[in-house]
Amino acid sequence: MQKTSPGLMAIIYIAMGILFTNLAIKSADETIWNAATLALAAIAALDFGVGIRFIRMFFKKKDKKE
Repeated sequence: MQKTSPGLMAIIYIAMGILFTNLAIKSADETIWNAATLALAAIAALDFGVGIRFIRMFFKKKDKKE
């Protein structure tokens, strides 16, 4: 069984961050200070953070191989 590459996981998490950012923008009707918008923005921030962590892991693993 093959493990999933950190590069692929980074792409998936960054794509999910973009999706949740778009959902947060569309849920902000007249103000951004509602629970749905803040929750979606928080999830997007966490997804971007995990995606960046996977990118760092990918390059660290790539440098270790060489």
